[in-house]
Amino acid sequence: MTIDQKPGQERHWLITGANSGFGTEFARAALTAGDLVTAAVRRPETMAALAAAYPGKLTVVKLDVTDPEQCEEAVRAAVAEHGRIDVLVNNAGFGLVGAVEETTEPELRNAFEVMFFGAIRLTQLVLPHMRARRSGTIVQVSSMGGFMSFPGVGAYSAAKGALELASEALAGEVAPLGIRVLIVEPGAFRTEFTGSALQHATVIDDYLDTVGAVRTGLPESHGQQPGDPAKAADALIRALELPEPPLRLVLGEDAVSAVRDKLASVGAELDRTAELSLSTAFAD
Repeated sequence: MTIDQKPGQERHWLITGANSGFGTEFARAALTAGDLVTAAVRRPETMAALAAAYPGKLTVVKLDVTDPEQCEEAVRAAVAEHGRIDVLVNNAGFGLVGAVEETTEPELRNAFEVMFFGAIRLTQLVLPHMRARRSGTIVQVSSMGGFMSFPGVGAYSAAKGALELASEALAGEVAPLGIRVLIVEPGAFRTEFTGSALQHATVIDDYLDTVGAVRTGLPESHGQQPGDPAKAADALIRALELPEPPLRLVLGEDAVSAVRDKLASVGAELDRTAELSLSTAFAD
């Protein structure tokens, strides 16, 4: 039981992008734990099998997270169905490969619309209900690419990174109100991220040496990733049950290694440039 639950009470989850990958496994894990789930997806028919397996436990609503009216209606329907939302999981997203120069402004804006503005919009819509109850958890599904980046994923990392920093601020704002924020940072997991959910920007030959390997390597890794989404969902459930859940939950050996490398690199640069950094104050 978590602080969001009263004894014997089921939690109610609202999960976006629940029809594939992490979203499906998060929904299945919550349902297996005896909780209630509202799955918010663009194509409700894709949830038929899971809904049939959990009658009365799983509700499906149509949602494109870039549509403000659909976002409002999804939250309204979820609250009307069960009277509250205990856990919001902002999971909807997609991959985008391309150098910064290769990525068009519409492609960049679309990445932010789905993975930043959509998630923040739903967060803002759910927060009044959580504030009124002084309880709730907001789970922002980011990526190790939201904490660090590399050539070819600048637009994706920018959108996820923006969500992470906004959520870090949010965590401090809502903690006194009994609301928690958890940022999930997976590495390479066996989802559709490198398959049907992966988009590609137009190629500029000058970037073949820096981006080419990512452009070909990500699709080639599809179905071979080391991470198991079902185990990621189990880790999420267990993290929510901790007396003091972390702000960030890094998932996968590759993600743990990448985050550690980033922290070490930033620390080394701070040490190397400390004299310059500390030389900027007024003499008085």
